[in-house]
Amino acid sequence: MGRVVEKPSGIFDRDDEWNELVRFARLPQDGATLGVVSGRRRQGKTFLLDALVQAAGGFMFTATESSEADALRQYGQALGDHLGEATPLRFVNWDEAIMRTMTMARREPMPVVIDEFPFLARASPALPSIIQRALDPAGQRSNTQVRLLLCGSALSFMGGLLSGTAPLRGRAGLELVVRTLDYRAAAQFWDIDDPRTALLVNAIVGGTPAYRHEFTQDDSPAGPGDFDDWVVRAVLNPARPLFREARYLLAEEPDIRDPALYHSVLAAIADGRTRRGEIASFLGRQPSDLAHALGVLEDAGLVVREEDAFKSNRGVYRTAEPLLTFFHAVMRPAWGDLERTGRARQVWPRLQRTFLSKVVGPHFETICRNWARWEADPDLLGGYPTRVAAGIVNDPAARTQHEVDVAVFGRDDQDREELLAIGEAKWNETVGTGHLQRLAHIRTLLNGRNDIRADRCRLLLFSGGGFTDDLLAMAAADPGIQLIDLARLYT
Repeated sequence: MGRVVEKPSGIFDRDDEWNELVRFARLPQDGATLGVVSGRRRQGKTFLLDALVQAAGGFMFTATESSEADALRQYGQALGDHLGEATPLRFVNWDEAIMRTMTMARREPMPVVIDEFPFLARASPALPSIIQRALDPAGQRSNTQVRLLLCGSALSFMGGLLSGTAPLRGRAGLELVVRTLDYRAAAQFWDIDDPRTALLVNAIVGGTPAYRHEFTQDDSPAGPGDFDDWVVRAVLNPARPLFREARYLLAEEPDIRDPALYHSVLAAIADGRTRRGEIASFLGRQPSDLAHALGVLEDAGLVVREEDAFKSNRGVYRTAEPLLTFFHAVMRPAWGDLERTGRARQVWPRLQRTFLSKVVGPHFETICRNWARWEADPDLLGGYPTRVAAGIVNDPAARTQHEVDVAVFGRDDQDREELLAIGEAKWNETVGTGHLQRLAHIRTLLNGRNDIRADRCRLLLFSGGGFTDDLLAMAAADPGIQLIDLARLYT
């Protein structure tokens, strides 16, 4: 491809994703190649691909929910317009449409994007097999340098497109997942300099780009003093699209056929019932009854299962989309009041305690684990982290259990796993020596176990509310104690 394909200035971050798309679009090899782009809705996939097509001179078709005949008609119309045909192209079937598509790039590599591909495949189940046949050696004899990109937001479908015995397995030269922005990039995207405000906003909207531009019309908190007003006017305002977005997230998932059940599962998780048995008890069901529902939510990217740091067969479920947690913990119980325009300002003050305990607190712990896994200096942790999780430590003598918010594991010189650090995260507390003593006691318990190497384990204390002077003095004298505040998390 002769032209330079630079990332447009309107695309925030996404350098790695853009570079991978450009690399794929410019592959110099003969014949057609296949790429798959997936990710949850509203992450900017279509925006990225449209920019690629505009910059590289390609073709893009966005499918809609329709019948096979209607989809073929729309595709022929769009392709004919792109090729400058006097009349729309008319295809009898997808074999004809794909064959014609593969002949478009005779002079140089050209990206061809089919967005919302799951809509087409559901109306025409044979379409993946048709594309496979077009990519087989016999089909490649007539193909040109088309760089075919299939894009979709139905993660369960897109994940299965290249797995197992699926027709397109082993055919793709690109498998790109467009993820949400991390908490640091999200703060920059929302133009928020104050770390506390940035984390509070992130606890509600996460790192989904569309929630700033399309859903709040670029309404961002002006500072710490504007946060509550922003929640009232932009999130809890029934006239704004963000108000009902959490409900629509489930409605858009094609594999979710009983929304009430899935909302109840998410409500249980938002309430702190993170183990399958606890979720089942919350819903009045047996744990085995929830296997399918939890699996669907995982496949849709709305829930993740995290293994316990200290016991591999014990895990917890966490909501992957902060807005869903906020909706089920804060908005859903007060939905009747919030639906009435103008009531949010009166209702929000009584919801703030729940917001801090059930939304911000757990979200802060997640960010602390992400920081330890991806952002922390290995020298600070005493080694390179290979695994970070939360976990439960038994205390037989006291007949109790201790929760560990952050457990950081690495590998020693003999490639054996060792515990590098354990940490405690407190959002709204001033952390002091009592918290340090609790961590030190947990470290002693772990040192007494035969299955964990914890002799070099460091102690990490995370706080959104600051540290006491005596703890600051102790940490200054001991590199084995690390204090991480909001400024350090966001620096």
